[in-house]
Amino acid sequence: MMLQAETVHQVGELSATGFVVASTIKILAAFSLVMVTVAMLTLLERKISAWMQDRLGPNRVGPGGLLQPAADGLKNILKEETNPAESHRIFFNLAPMLSIIPALVTFAVIPFAAPLPTQWGLVEMVIADVPVGVLFLLAFSSLGVYGIVIAGWSSSNKYALLGGLRAGAQMISYEIALGLSLLSVFFLVGNVRLTEVVTMQQELGLWFALPLAASFILFWISVFAETNRLPFDLPEAESELVTGYHTEYSSMKFSMFFIAEYAHVLTASALMATLFLGGWDIPGWAGDNIRVIGDGTVVGGEPAWWITLLTFLAFLLKTAFFILVFMVVRWTVPRFRYDQVMDLGWKIMLPVALAVVVITAGTILTLDELGVEYGLVYGLILTVVNLAMLAAFLLILDRGRVLAGTGSLTEKRREAQEKARLRRREEAMTTSTGSTAD
Repeated sequence: MMLQAETVHQVGELSATGFVVASTIKILAAFSLVMVTVAMLTLLERKISAWMQDRLGPNRVGPGGLLQPAADGLKNILKEETNPAESHRIFFNLAPMLSIIPALVTFAVIPFAAPLPTQWGLVEMVIADVPVGVLFLLAFSSLGVYGIVIAGWSSSNKYALLGGLRAGAQMISYEIALGLSLLSVFFLVGNVRLTEVVTMQQELGLWFALPLAASFILFWISVFAETNRLPFDLPEAESELVTGYHTEYSSMKFSMFFIAEYAHVLTASALMATLFLGGWDIPGWAGDNIRVIGDGTVVGGEPAWWITLLTFLAFLLKTAFFILVFMVVRWTVPRFRYDQVMDLGWKIMLPVALAVVVITAGTILTLDELGVEYGLVYGLILTVVNLAMLAAFLLILDRGRVLAGTGSLTEKRREAQEKARLRRREEAMTTSTGSTAD
């Protein structure tokens, strides 16, 4: 399918030299932007937590505390670096690198704006538009847990080892649900290239957050667990494991784990914006419906620098929304117990994700068999089906706690207390009867 197939624009193909120069500029710009954003996210989270707790937050270094990340970085560079005597030195030093590199590499396949026309040719606003974009991203993002596991094991510290083991178990538990929730996107798009995911949302007339609402929520919950963010921060639960897998780390090695965490949050937010909120698509406007069909050739709207800029701003706003949700949830929801995390992953998320995949695939197959064209009506039918599945999932997840009201929960507690009282009375009568018989 094409976007406005009657309108074809020949912008021109980049030469080999132009491709190398453009790719170099994109890599340097993206890396610099990611690193600066990650540094500022630490300040933003501290400001948000201060606002939610009615306090000031960082406000001493620079105007409004804007230079606090620079001060923290300088402090970590100048701090003494500790190396535990019993640690496995090579793996101890390698672990922070294994944690941070996947978080930075995965951003390479995410498209962040509409193609940019230049006098040298058309420049696509993605560092590497690989045909297996989503698979590449999933493969590399899951490698980050190796850094955490190796950090816990190589520290020769029981608290750190427990944190690393928890991270491995948590990643395995939620990686399956995360992958299954993405299958619905693949069924609808028929491709794993992320630029194609953006295009198909433009053609549908709806962002996938609606026609794939159940998969969207499952993916969102799984991402919280994959990034080790509250309420899924069991690998570094301070009240139980000191600081978990990085207990023995200090100086810049310690800082690299936090850089990796925020980089994962940034990449995950950008991925959710791309998969379920249209990526760089601006809602209600067809001027940015631009699809690259060949080197230097596009169909749909005519590329322009100001369209590239507007779509980039739209992508930033969507990514910022998910980042803010990550931070608000951290300071709102308490940490789960470890058994609750495992139960949610294996007993609820996995079977629900399987059911959602089967029902969504069946709905898509039925619509195709009925000859319903891919468009707004197609998306609305999928929306109704997915909202029904999402309601069922929330009922299963709630289990009479919130949706049924506190009165219902109070009644259940009263019944449980009454049953416990009767059980104790029966045990007391049995004990007294046995004593009398003796």
